[in-house]
Formats: sequence, C-alpha cells, structure tokens
Amino acid sequence: MTKITVLNKPKLKNPILIEGLPGVGNIGRVAVGYMIEELGAKKFAELRSKWFFPFVMLQDSYQVHLVKNEFHYCKAKKKGQRDLILLIGDCQSLAPQGHYEVCNEILDFAKSFGCKEVITLGGLATGELEKEPEAIGALTHKEDLKKYKGTGINFTAGERVGYIVGAAGLLLGLGKERGIRGLCILGETSGFPIVTDPKAAEVVLKSLMKILNIRLDMSKLKQRVKEMEKFIKRVENLQRKALMEISKEAKAPTKGKEQLRYIG
Repeated sequence: MTKITVLNKPKLKNPILIEGLPGVGNIGRVAVGYMIEELGAKKFAELRSKWFFPFVMLQDSYQVHLVKNEFHYCKAKKKGQRDLILLIGDCQSLAPQGHYEVCNEILDFAKSFGCKEVITLGGLATGELEKEPEAIGALTHKEDLKKYKGTGINFTAGERVGYIVGAAGLLLGLGKERGIRGLCILGETSGFPIVTDPKAAEVVLKSLMKILNIRLDMSKLKQRVKEMEKFIKRVENLQRKALMEISKEAKAPTKGKEQLRYIG
C-alpha cells in the first residue's frame, strides 16, 4: 500500500510538479532541496509506501524517523512564474513494481491540483569526474523542443542512454498517458556511489531557473550540499545494508539491482 497524507490543502493554479528524489549523484534531491529552502516552500503532504526500505532511521541517538517522500508547494510571486509542487524524499521504491505504484499515486495526487506538467531531475553517470557538466534532456512531446530553447539543456539523452530508471523516467512515461507533458533534466556526473555532485546540481538548477523564471542565490549551494550529505550518505548506507540482508534471505545477488541506479 502507498498512502499520501495531506497536512493542509493549498489552492494552486496550474502548478508544475518538480521531482527530486534520490538517485545518481543525488542531483535531483539536492536541487529540489535547495529550491525548497531558497523559495521558502511549505510542506503540505507526505507519502509513505510498503515498497520503501523496511527500516526506520534513528536520529539524535534515539529519535525514530520513518523514510518517506514529501510534497512542498510554492506560489507564483510575479508575472511569468507558475505555482510549484516540489517533491523530495528519503528514498525510492525497493522493487520495480513499487516504482509503478508510487509514481501512479504521485501523478494522481498532482493531477488533483490541476497539474498538467512535470519536470523530473536526475543524474547521468559518465564514469568520470566532470569539470564542466552538461544538462541533458528528454521530452514526452517533440513539439516542446522550441519551448526549451535557450535553457542550456542538450537534448541528446536518447543518444547517450537507452532508458531512464525510477521516478525520473516513469513519472514522464505514466504522466504522458494522463495527458501530462514532461521534461527530464539529467546532470552529467561521475556516478560514483558516495559522491554527491554539487556541480551537476548547479547546472540543473540554472536550467530550471530559466524555465521557471525564478532566481536562486547559488552561492550557498556547496555549503547546503555539505549539510545534506551526511544525512544522504547515512540513508544510502542503511539502504545498502538492507539490500544485502534482503538478498541474503532471498539467496540472490544485489548486483543487478544496483545496476539499475546508474541513471535517474
């Protein structure tokens, strides 16, 4: 079961859903987390699922934290801007079938607020340290290419990778079936498991600022990444241990599952 708990219901006008769940380089999570902080976005709902990792985290030596995804909103402040629904979280689904269930719930929830557009964020692993990473894009509708001209996005995702794993890809594919237009922005990153990539997150954020007509003070991004990194790495370590335990019980290797994280 996947359940969304609404804490308060904001009135939103034609909002865009921006997804930033954990993935390669944690680019989406870092980018959306930074947007939430800089824009002063307010949390209004939480998503929990049986498909998330079967553990709770312990904070401050004793406090229990159940892994979840969170929805935040930000109202447009001037002409040319849009209301935003910002999705961030501790994790994605543990199993492939869970990805479909969670993404369907997210899209149904977003559409209930009149959402007709989604932008997903993620990382594209190159295997090398990128000095000047690019923002690589993919679209649900070819005619939207003109719309994103001049945003710094290189629309060559189809030439670089064969598929986009997890929420970054499924929200676009499943959203298209609901009449929701979609864009995926992938920041080039090394793909090393322990690296949270602020440079790639910055590239993605710069493109987003142009698309959304917003301004963010990027000078605090590196410091924010350092603050987030400890928590992110702790979650990743716990997930890795959980996968090892689950694979032991199932008597199956985790290599195939880990490979699915190379992009998204």
